[in-house]
Amino acid sequence: MFDIGFSELVVIGVVALVVLGPERLPKVARTAGHLFGRLQRYVATVKADLNREMDLSELAKVKQEVQDAARAFEQSTQEQTRAFESEAKKVTEGLQPQAAESAPAMQSQHELLALQEQGLVEPAHVTTDAPPAHAPTPATHSTLTTFTTPAPAASASISPLQGALDFGIEPVRTTRA
Repeated sequence: MFDIGFSELVVIGVVALVVLGPERLPKVARTAGHLFGRLQRYVATVKADLNREMDLSELAKVKQEVQDAARAFEQSTQEQTRAFESEAKKVTEGLQPQAAESAPAMQSQHELLALQEQGLVEPAHVTTDAPPAHAPTPATHSTLTTFTTPAPAASASISPLQGALDFGIEPVRTTRA
């Protein structure tokens, strides 16, 4: 801090001894030591406060950066969700006309399955309906039949999504012995 060498301290000590005298010199030296220690503690406290403030400002900057990144991520996920929902809505709207076309075929399958369960029609006599309009052509798949879950005999209505989820699989029925 101050550039004072040993020889300069000796000169200051000799001058203080001559000026103050041998009786008061130890008391003045003790007081000077206490004041010097207080000065050092004060300087250290000021340095620590400055460092703490700098750290807090850096932390505030980092906190702001993290918050900005979180907002950007949230906005990105919301945009992706909206895009996905709009695509899903378009697909659902496109499937509703196809489901309406395939509903009569599925109703006849439900009726045939109900008759089959009642034992009025033999399983060997059951034929499959033509593939729905949205199914692949028979040239790409050898056998194409429709799969529906059997509905209770009292319920004749079929939801549009049930027809849209037609995967071309015939349900397997076992005969009871």
